[in-house]
Amino acid sequence: MRVGAFIALSAMSALTPCAAGAAGDSERGRTIAETWCVSCHARQSDQTAIDAAPSLSAIQERPDLTPDRLRTWLADPHPPMPNLNLTRQEIEDLVAYLRRPD
Repeated sequence: MRVGAFIALSAMSALTPCAAGAAGDSERGRTIAETWCVSCHARQSDQTAIDAAPSLSAIQERPDLTPDRLRTWLADPHPPMPNLNLTRQEIEDLVAYLRRPD
């Protein structure tokens, strides 16, 4: 029975992401946003970019855009937003950037 419990715990820990690896880095997220996002999303609300795209600061101010909703959107965006094929870590970094208090 102990061997079975050990195998089950080992399998669960292998499937659970490590907290350090899953945590996003807001500075890396800012770099990603400045590289990929600012061509459509202005940095500040008083700046303009593409008409339909909200500014990054407007996105940051929306309380309904929880980290889980942002992850879902970034993993499977809908037109007109292009699919940037972001890695999980890049998504976590962008979420950390967009949800950081400024």
